[in-house]
Amino acid sequence: MNRHIVHLDLDTFFVSCERLLDRRLKQLPVLIGGTGDRGVVASCSYETRQFGVHSGMPMKMARVLCPGAVVIRGNSGVYSKFSDMVTDIIKEKSPLFEKSSIDEFYVDVTGMDQFYGCYDWAKELREKIIRETMLPISFGLSINKTVSKVGTSEAKPNNFIQIPDGEEKRFLAPLSVKKIPMVGAQTYQLLRSMGIEKVKTVQEMPVELMESVLGKNGISLWKKAQGIDNSPVVAWNERKSISMERTFEKDSTDVVKIKSILISMAENMSFQLRGGNKLTACVSIKIRYSDFQTYSKQRIIPYTSLDQTLIKTTIDLFDQLYQRRVLIRLIGVRFSHLTGGTYQMRLFEDSEKLIRLYQSMDYVRKRFGGQAVKRAVTLGVKSIGGGHDPFNGQPTEIPAHRRV
Repeated sequence: MNRHIVHLDLDTFFVSCERLLDRRLKQLPVLIGGTGDRGVVASCSYETRQFGVHSGMPMKMARVLCPGAVVIRGNSGVYSKFSDMVTDIIKEKSPLFEKSSIDEFYVDVTGMDQFYGCYDWAKELREKIIRETMLPISFGLSINKTVSKVGTSEAKPNNFIQIPDGEEKRFLAPLSVKKIPMVGAQTYQLLRSMGIEKVKTVQEMPVELMESVLGKNGISLWKKAQGIDNSPVVAWNERKSISMERTFEKDSTDVVKIKSILISMAENMSFQLRGGNKLTACVSIKIRYSDFQTYSKQRIIPYTSLDQTLIKTTIDLFDQLYQRRVLIRLIGVRFSHLTGGTYQMRLFEDSEKLIRLYQSMDYVRKRFGGQAVKRAVTLGVKSIGGGHDPFNGQPTEIPAHRRV
């Protein structure tokens, strides 16, 4: 039995949310992201794209290209609430769905064609989402996740498309190779240097050649270009927190050692957040003393997944909480009030240079292991966690985030 996979994507999601909150923004050029000179564009309206603006561009450059644009810092809490509304609708109607980011979903409707047309079902789902949320949304329907996602991008804005069974390769052939989801900026430039611009060229190349250039990723890219993708839709489950604890072999009052362990925990968990496309808005510290008395303290912070913010908050909380000067038996760190988000959500941090630094660090960790890059202060700390993604899906608790 062939699979039927629907990919849904909320169009210019952050911008659409802002336009629901302020009708005056409708049809105006809008930029969402860091508002300082070092900020970057998290999302932009279609009106700005005719000026060459795109997501990930430095905000300073975007303002030069489109000087008449309305610039909004963004409100991740509001966007998460709108995302939850859409999630609830899809959850109610779908047999199996995956929430891959704050504004993207996959739905496996395999077998539904025996009772009801998959295409008609997807159209009705889309109409229900638009009717109940007033958010524009597009979808693509095919036999796998890759082709459906590419189909959605071709259907935009606010439209839909079905790629019939057996037409996957023909559909992909004339498109730019950068349309394939796994092709980032660096891979695209490498392929361009090889004279590869269209998917059709990859389709006609020997898989061995792609492997020699890109390794295992070359094989995966070649398969996707052929319209082959057997990856499953992963059932979505909520996770609301992530935590780590360390019980000492010998109770201690060595504050330097304890802080280095806390820093290592916060650093490792921050990496896990980014790997799972998550942000946290609450940091908690727990201390258990040698007499088994346990104390905790927490702080609400703006949504983030960046080390320097989470480490500083962790250490500040420890300094406030550790008042007894009694031997410590256990320490723990917990990140909660999690919300799902893509790389775009992290662009609210006002430093493009800092974001690129974290991207590079995470790349090294993913390739060589979670301990490949670490702060000097944690060098003497035993390995804490594996640096893998522990998340199964998107969480829901959303405190408000200040808009400026």
